[in-house]
Amino acid sequence: MEKTALHAKIGLFILLIILLVSCSAIKRVPDGRQLLVKSTILVDSMAPKDPRVPTLPILQPNQRLLTIPLRLHIYNLARPNRDSMYLKWMQEHPEGLKRRNAILSEKQTIGLGQSLVDFNNWLKRTGETPTLIEETAIEKSKERLKAFYWSQGWFNTEVDHKITDSKRAKRAGIEYYVTRHQPYKIDSLRTQITTPVIDSLYQLVKAGSILKKEEQYFTPNINTERDRLNSYFRNHGAFHMEKENIRFEGDTVNTGHKATITLIIKDREIKEGDSSFTVPYKIHKISEVNIIPDYQNVSGSKEADTLKYEDYNIFRYGKRKYRKSTLTDAIFFHKGDVYRDIDRDRTYKRITELQSFSYPTIKYVEDPRDSTGTDLIANVLLTSKKKFEFTYGVETTHSNIQAIGVGLNTSLLIRNLFRGSELLDISFRGNIGASTNAATRNSRFFDLQELGADARLSFPRLFLPFDVNHLIPKYMSPSSNLSVGYFSQINIGLDKQSLNSALTYNWRQTPTKSTRLDLINAQYVRNLDPGNFFNVYRSSYGSVNDLANDLNINDPTYVNTSGNLTVPDGTNAFITDAIAGNLGANDEQREIIRNIRERRNRLSQNNLIISSSYSWTRNNREGIYDDEFSRFNMRIEAAGNVLSGVSSLAGINKNDANTRRVFGVEYSQYVKTEIDYVKHWQLFNKHVFAIRAFGGIAIPYGNSNNIPFIRSFFAGGPNDNRAWQAYELGPGKTGGLNDFNEANMKLAFNAEYRFPISGAFKGAVFADVGNIYNVLDSEDDPDAIFDSIRDLEYLALGTGIGLRYDFGFFVLRFDMGFKTYNPALEENRRWLKEFKISRSVLNVGINYPF
Repeated sequence: MEKTALHAKIGLFILLIILLVSCSAIKRVPDGRQLLVKSTILVDSMAPKDPRVPTLPILQPNQRLLTIPLRLHIYNLARPNRDSMYLKWMQEHPEGLKRRNAILSEKQTIGLGQSLVDFNNWLKRTGETPTLIEETAIEKSKERLKAFYWSQGWFNTEVDHKITDSKRAKRAGIEYYVTRHQPYKIDSLRTQITTPVIDSLYQLVKAGSILKKEEQYFTPNINTERDRLNSYFRNHGAFHMEKENIRFEGDTVNTGHKATITLIIKDREIKEGDSSFTVPYKIHKISEVNIIPDYQNVSGSKEADTLKYEDYNIFRYGKRKYRKSTLTDAIFFHKGDVYRDIDRDRTYKRITELQSFSYPTIKYVEDPRDSTGTDLIANVLLTSKKKFEFTYGVETTHSNIQAIGVGLNTSLLIRNLFRGSELLDISFRGNIGASTNAATRNSRFFDLQELGADARLSFPRLFLPFDVNHLIPKYMSPSSNLSVGYFSQINIGLDKQSLNSALTYNWRQTPTKSTRLDLINAQYVRNLDPGNFFNVYRSSYGSVNDLANDLNINDPTYVNTSGNLTVPDGTNAFITDAIAGNLGANDEQREIIRNIRERRNRLSQNNLIISSSYSWTRNNREGIYDDEFSRFNMRIEAAGNVLSGVSSLAGINKNDANTRRVFGVEYSQYVKTEIDYVKHWQLFNKHVFAIRAFGGIAIPYGNSNNIPFIRSFFAGGPNDNRAWQAYELGPGKTGGLNDFNEANMKLAFNAEYRFPISGAFKGAVFADVGNIYNVLDSEDDPDAIFDSIRDLEYLALGTGIGLRYDFGFFVLRFDMGFKTYNPALEENRRWLKEFKISRSVLNVGINYPF
């Protein structure tokens, strides 16, 4: 049945393609016109190297998918005037309309007609109109090509074209011939700066000019130099300077392909009514800084409570909500400072980060007391947000363990808790559900429960007993977060309870570089029902049960009436007795049973993890729509060292396993590091090539010989190797024998080519390489261990295609991955043996995987 359904789907898809292809591409091409099927550009008789050049002509051939102009065919399915055609049919066929109204009501008949019109309009919107060759568009395309090369110094560029007829009717191509001739180079740089103080500032920075003698003229360099000078002037007191007032002119007349560049900065122009006049620029300084923390309360009848603090004036029109230092620490300019854009921008940014104010405004006005007109009064106007903010939400869920679930999420945000713009965020989440089977030990319908509560207190500064402003100044936006959380599961898995807390510091050195320091991160995990292990991890149960069947175990101590091991008594007794040599198991079988016991003990043990970590990130992405950027993240974590020192000093003795316990739990001790790199290139016209490289390793030592499950690595899933399900891949070439496969080392490499299809629909082709391994831990299966560079041959390769829909604020993603190279198979069967739809994995995700 599955194969029949699959064949039906494939047949339907092929039929749809045949129908679209059978439609003539020139169906909507008028007589005497030609459809553009190819656009070629030759620059100095060669194909252009710059990928932007092919996108310059206005006329572009219709988009193709696998050589088929799919959107053009969709457009051709639409009728040009479906609305008027239906109206005309109703007018010319009254008997037919009468018969239709006998079956449908008049309202339904009108609705049917409107639905046909709507569908026809959808075809037009989804499709793409045929690109018709026209001389006006060709000339505009030639001008764009000419302007493109003119901006790069080829001022004498010539562009010609030729229309090449196709062998098929109503089709043609266009060939553009670009001849650039000799480029112009910069000969010298002159200046015409009217205001002396601006000329003096320029002399200080002219040596750093981006424009260099003998370099080819390049318009982007001109624009960059204009931005550089404008930024420098405005950060050195030129409050009224505007970028438009900085101009560059080039003289290329009879210069022998040399360009003399002149920098022109005229005096400031002031308009008053219909007249205007010019005055020299001035260097402005700040004479007063006024802070109004509750600007919404300002009225003409209310007198302000004025307070001077350091060199700031604070005007309050209501209750004192904020400490003086909280307000002034967010301001980056002082009385007597020269005006600087950077100080204003940092102030805006810092006030916004406090999350206590909305719509901060900074106004600069000339000080009426100053006769020179150089003094500015800075007014910082703030509007407080509500102190309390409560949100809640209700949701229903369904999963492989829940037939139905009902969840409640609530959050209470308290702003300015201690009058220092602190934020206290308290959240609660709860879920009750009905299990998908009757395996639980009670008869209630809602037999599954999940409860969680978190509290986070945020400080807009580093919460330390000593001053570090000289190391991490306030423009780096330092912040501290103190958090605590609790989570509990009942009748889910091993009935887990966890308690965690952390003290975290964050700061941003530059707009692209940031640091996070977890001074302490403590987590305690307690499994209330470890005896349920073999009910949860069914592959482990299947392995041990098969061994019991191989040994012909039929003693009721171990098995039920069906001959299967009972859980937990039968499995526990069988494992203990088989390892002790009482059930006739050979050495190989006992080794397998020992491995299962080790995995059970590891996954069902309680965990106590107290760690510190450092993370550094460089990300030059400028926004969610930036398609060309890179991101690098490095993180290192060390756990258990404090507990090791304290337990040693406290005289806690080691147990038989040569480990120490704190509060009855063997604490974890390890060091872990991760490196993650992502790079995106925008090729052309929203076509993007993206790569990712990840490497991580966690080494246990001291009190541990393995890594806790919650700190280990896994492979597979929608954001990793998409040809395998999450936790399905690895370790090494073992083939994912367990329900949740994990290890303490991971390598992952991803590449993806993304391209537009139609409107909000995007497509992708991808390749994912990676695997997890065990190294320097308690694992003794050689197939899972990485012990030489040759083990890189066990990196799995998944390839596939993706379809995405861009909602603007998020992307809904569907990726189908195919196992291209599976290291778990025999050596001669690893390549392409599972490259088939029946073995593919469909991943659904939100936003891009990297």
